[in-house]
Amino acid sequence: MSRRVSWPHQRGAALALLLSLSACGGEDPSSPSEDAGPGDSGSPEDASVAVPADPYADEVVEFLPGPGAGFGQDRFPSIVLGPPVGSGLDSGSLDVLSLGKSGSITLRFTDLAVMDGPGVDLLVFENAFLIAGGPRAFTERAKVSVSDDGVQWFEFPCAPSDAANNYPGCAGVRPVTANPAAGISATDPAVAGGDGFDLATVGLSRARYVRIQDSGTSGSVGTSAGFDLDGVAVVNGVSLTAAP
Repeated sequence: MSRRVSWPHQRGAALALLLSLSACGGEDPSSPSEDAGPGDSGSPEDASVAVPADPYADEVVEFLPGPGAGFGQDRFPSIVLGPPVGSGLDSGSLDVLSLGKSGSITLRFTDLAVMDGPGVDLLVFENAFLIAGGPRAFTERAKVSVSDDGVQWFEFPCAPSDAANNYPGCAGVRPVTANPAAGISATDPAVAGGDGFDLATVGLSRARYVRIQDSGTSGSVGTSAGFDLDGVAVVNGVSLTAAP
Protein backbone atom coordinates (compact mmCIF):
# COMPACT_ATOMS: atom_id res chain seq x y z
CA MET A 1 0.00 0.00 0.00
CA SER A 2 1.37 3.40 -1.01
CA ARG A 3 1.20 6.53 1.02
CA ARG A 4 2.42 10.09 0.62
CA VAL A 5 4.68 11.45 3.35
CA SER A 6 6.20 14.93 3.71
CA TRP A 7 8.89 15.30 6.36
CA PRO A 8 10.94 18.50 6.84
CA HIS A 9 14.41 17.75 8.15
CA GLN A 10 14.23 20.62 10.60
CA ARG A 11 11.48 18.93 12.59
CA GLY A 12 13.58 15.80 13.01
CA ALA A 13 10.43 13.70 12.92
CA ALA A 14 10.61 9.94 12.60
CA LEU A 15 8.10 7.54 11.19
CA ALA A 16 7.94 4.75 13.79
CA LEU A 17 6.55 1.50 12.50
CA LEU A 18 6.75 -1.88 14.22
CA LEU A 19 8.29 -3.96 11.48
CA SER A 20 10.02 -7.27 11.24
CA LEU A 21 13.37 -6.17 9.91
CA SER A 22 15.33 -8.30 7.50
CA ALA A 23 18.79 -7.79 6.06
CA CYS A 24 18.94 -5.48 3.06
CA GLY A 25 20.91 -6.40 -0.02
CA GLY A 26 20.71 -6.85 -3.73
CA GLU A 27 19.66 -9.78 -5.79
CA ASP A 28 20.98 -9.41 -9.31
CA PRO A 29 24.74 -9.87 -9.81
CA SER A 30 26.67 -7.34 -11.83
CA SER A 31 30.06 -5.72 -12.05
CA PRO A 32 30.33 -2.26 -10.50
CA SER A 33 29.82 0.35 -13.21
CA GLU A 34 31.54 3.62 -13.89
CA ASP A 35 29.84 6.87 -12.97
CA ALA A 36 26.55 7.40 -14.76
CA GLY A 37 26.48 10.15 -17.36
CA PRO A 38 28.92 10.90 -20.15
CA GLY A 39 32.10 12.87 -19.71
CA ASP A 40 32.91 16.10 -17.99
CA SER A 41 31.27 19.48 -18.20
CA GLY A 42 31.98 22.88 -16.72
CA SER A 43 35.37 24.34 -15.94
CA PRO A 44 37.60 23.71 -12.91
CA GLU A 45 38.36 27.43 -12.91
CA ASP A 46 34.70 28.37 -12.36
CA ALA A 47 34.74 29.71 -8.79
CA SER A 48 30.94 29.53 -8.57
CA VAL A 49 31.05 25.74 -8.46
CA ALA A 50 32.43 24.17 -5.29
CA VAL A 51 31.99 21.27 -2.89
CA PRO A 52 29.43 22.52 -0.32
CA ALA A 53 29.99 22.35 3.44
CA ASP A 54 26.67 20.51 3.92
CA PRO A 55 26.36 18.30 0.84
CA TYR A 56 23.41 16.15 1.94
CA ALA A 57 19.68 16.40 1.29
CA ASP A 58 17.72 18.50 3.80
CA GLU A 59 14.11 17.38 3.35
CA VAL A 60 12.02 14.45 2.22
CA VAL A 61 9.35 16.00 0.00
CA GLU A 62 7.56 12.76 -0.80
CA PHE A 63 7.95 9.07 -0.02
CA LEU A 64 5.80 6.59 -1.95
CA PRO A 65 6.82 3.12 -0.71
CA GLY A 66 6.15 0.16 -2.96
CA PRO A 67 5.27 -3.43 -2.02
CA GLY A 68 7.88 -4.94 0.28
CA ALA A 69 9.07 -1.64 1.78
CA GLY A 70 9.55 -1.29 5.51
CA PHE A 71 13.22 -1.67 6.39
CA GLY A 72 14.61 1.57 7.83
CA GLN A 73 11.26 3.28 8.39
CA ASP A 74 11.81 3.27 12.15
CA ARG A 75 14.59 5.82 11.52
CA PHE A 76 12.83 7.78 8.79
CA PRO A 77 13.43 10.49 7.64
CA SER A 78 16.86 11.06 9.21
CA ILE A 79 18.18 7.79 7.81
CA VAL A 80 18.23 9.23 4.26
CA LEU A 81 19.14 12.85 5.06
CA GLY A 82 22.57 12.49 6.58
CA PRO A 83 25.85 11.18 5.23
CA PRO A 84 26.11 7.63 3.91
CA VAL A 85 27.41 4.91 6.18
CA GLY A 86 29.23 2.75 3.66
CA SER A 87 30.35 -0.69 4.78
CA GLY A 88 32.98 -1.27 2.11
CA LEU A 89 33.12 -3.30 -1.07
CA ASP A 90 32.05 -6.64 0.39
CA SER A 91 29.27 -5.64 2.78
CA GLY A 92 26.03 -3.74 2.22
CA SER A 93 25.18 -1.06 4.77
CA LEU A 94 22.09 -1.48 6.97
CA ASP A 95 21.81 2.32 7.36
CA VAL A 96 19.25 2.39 4.53
CA LEU A 97 15.59 2.89 3.69
CA SER A 98 14.03 0.24 1.45
CA LEU A 99 11.78 1.84 -1.17
CA GLY A 100 9.88 -1.34 -2.04
CA LYS A 101 9.20 -2.55 -5.58
CA SER A 102 8.76 0.50 -7.84
CA GLY A 103 8.68 2.76 -4.76
CA SER A 104 10.06 6.28 -4.94
CA ILE A 105 11.40 9.07 -2.78
CA THR A 106 11.85 12.77 -3.55
CA LEU A 107 14.48 14.79 -1.70
CA ARG A 108 15.15 18.53 -1.58
CA PHE A 109 18.22 20.66 -0.88
CA THR A 110 17.38 23.90 0.94
CA ASP A 111 20.79 25.46 1.53
CA LEU A 112 22.51 24.55 -1.72
CA ALA A 113 21.87 23.43 -5.26
CA VAL A 114 23.58 20.80 -7.36
CA MET A 115 25.48 22.62 -10.13
CA ASP A 116 26.78 21.37 -13.44
CA GLY A 117 30.52 21.40 -12.91
CA PRO A 118 33.50 19.24 -13.86
CA GLY A 119 32.54 15.58 -14.13
CA VAL A 120 30.17 14.02 -11.59
CA ASP A 121 27.86 16.52 -9.87
CA LEU A 122 25.77 14.22 -7.64
CA LEU A 123 26.37 10.89 -5.91
CA VAL A 124 23.61 8.45 -4.94
CA PHE A 125 24.38 5.75 -2.39
CA GLU A 126 22.68 2.35 -2.05
CA ASN A 127 24.05 -0.83 -0.43
CA ALA A 128 25.31 -2.91 -3.35
CA PHE A 129 28.18 -5.23 -2.46
CA LEU A 130 30.67 -7.46 -4.22
CA ILE A 131 30.07 -11.19 -4.29
CA ALA A 132 32.96 -12.96 -2.56
CA GLY A 133 35.42 -10.23 -3.35
CA GLY A 134 34.08 -9.39 -6.81
CA PRO A 135 34.17 -8.37 -9.52
CA ARG A 136 30.44 -9.15 -9.69
CA ALA A 137 28.03 -7.48 -7.30
CA PHE A 138 24.55 -7.83 -5.87
CA THR A 139 22.51 -4.83 -6.99
CA GLU A 140 19.05 -3.31 -6.78
CA ARG A 141 18.70 -0.62 -9.41
CA ALA A 142 16.82 2.66 -9.47
CA LYS A 143 16.15 5.49 -11.88
CA VAL A 144 17.26 8.99 -10.90
CA SER A 145 15.57 12.26 -11.88
CA VAL A 146 16.48 15.85 -11.01
CA SER A 147 14.60 19.14 -10.98
CA ASP A 148 15.33 22.73 -10.07
CA ASP A 149 11.73 23.74 -9.29
CA GLY A 150 10.13 20.44 -8.26
CA VAL A 151 7.76 20.64 -11.24
CA GLN A 152 9.77 19.95 -14.37
CA TRP A 153 11.80 16.76 -14.07
CA PHE A 154 14.74 15.41 -16.05
CA GLU A 155 15.38 11.66 -15.87
CA PHE A 156 18.81 10.14 -16.41
CA PRO A 157 18.79 7.29 -18.96
CA CYS A 158 18.91 3.99 -17.06
CA ALA A 159 19.01 0.40 -18.33
CA PRO A 160 18.01 -1.61 -15.24
CA SER A 161 17.95 -4.97 -17.05
CA ASP A 162 21.23 -4.60 -18.95
CA ALA A 163 23.43 -6.76 -16.75
CA ALA A 164 25.96 -7.32 -19.54
CA ASN A 165 26.84 -3.62 -19.47
CA ASN A 166 26.49 -3.17 -15.70
CA TYR A 167 23.14 -1.38 -15.79
CA PRO A 168 24.37 1.88 -17.34
CA GLY A 169 22.90 5.08 -15.99
CA CYS A 170 21.24 3.48 -12.96
CA ALA A 171 21.76 4.03 -9.25
CA GLY A 172 22.37 1.08 -6.93
CA VAL A 173 25.16 -0.50 -8.97
CA ARG A 174 28.44 0.38 -7.25
CA PRO A 175 29.33 -0.54 -3.64
CA VAL A 176 29.67 2.33 -1.18
CA THR A 177 32.88 3.05 0.69
CA ALA A 178 31.96 6.62 1.71
CA ASN A 179 31.69 7.00 5.47
CA PRO A 180 32.60 10.50 6.70
CA ALA A 181 32.54 9.29 10.32
CA ALA A 182 35.40 6.96 9.36
CA GLY A 183 37.22 9.62 7.39
CA ILE A 184 36.12 8.53 3.90
CA SER A 185 34.70 11.42 1.89
CA ALA A 186 31.18 11.24 0.47
CA THR A 187 31.86 14.01 -2.05
CA ASP A 188 34.94 12.62 -3.78
CA PRO A 189 33.86 10.22 -6.56
CA ALA A 190 37.36 8.73 -6.61
CA VAL A 191 36.95 7.21 -3.13
CA ALA A 192 33.25 7.39 -2.22
CA GLY A 193 31.79 4.64 -4.39
CA GLY A 194 28.09 4.92 -5.11
CA ASP A 195 26.78 6.05 -8.48
CA GLY A 196 27.61 9.40 -10.02
CA PHE A 197 25.42 11.66 -12.14
CA ASP A 198 26.42 14.58 -14.35
CA LEU A 199 23.73 17.23 -14.88
CA ALA A 200 25.07 17.78 -18.40
CA THR A 201 23.63 14.37 -19.30
CA VAL A 202 20.09 15.75 -19.00
CA GLY A 203 20.92 19.29 -20.08
CA LEU A 204 20.29 20.89 -16.68
CA SER A 205 22.59 23.50 -15.14
CA ARG A 206 21.18 23.42 -11.58
CA ALA A 207 19.02 21.09 -9.47
CA ARG A 208 17.48 21.41 -6.01
CA TYR A 209 15.40 18.21 -6.07
CA VAL A 210 16.35 14.59 -6.58
CA ARG A 211 13.89 11.75 -7.15
CA ILE A 212 14.89 8.10 -6.90
CA GLN A 213 12.52 5.38 -8.09
CA ASP A 214 13.10 1.68 -7.79
CA SER A 215 13.24 0.10 -11.24
CA GLY A 216 10.89 -2.76 -10.31
CA THR A 217 13.39 -5.32 -11.59
CA SER A 218 14.58 -6.71 -8.23
CA GLY A 219 12.94 -9.63 -6.50
CA SER A 220 13.67 -9.17 -2.80
CA VAL A 221 11.01 -10.30 -0.33
CA GLY A 222 10.08 -9.34 3.21
CA THR A 223 10.49 -5.69 4.22
CA SER A 224 13.66 -4.98 2.25
CA ALA A 225 12.39 -5.08 -1.32
CA GLY A 226 13.61 -2.68 -3.94
CA PHE A 227 16.28 0.00 -3.91
CA ASP A 228 17.82 0.66 -0.48
CA LEU A 229 18.72 4.35 -0.12
CA ASP A 230 21.60 5.28 2.15
CA GLY A 231 21.86 8.92 1.09
CA VAL A 232 22.80 11.43 -1.60
CA ALA A 233 25.68 13.91 -1.74
CA VAL A 234 26.40 16.99 -3.82
CA VAL A 235 29.81 16.96 -5.48
CA ASN A 236 29.52 20.28 -7.35
CA GLY A 237 27.25 22.77 -5.65
CA VAL A 238 26.46 26.40 -4.97
CA SER A 239 24.96 27.99 -1.86
CA LEU A 240 21.30 29.02 -1.91
CA THR A 241 21.61 31.16 1.23
CA ALA A 242 22.32 34.88 0.96
CA ALA A 243 25.67 36.11 2.20
CA PRO A 244 25.46 38.00 5.54
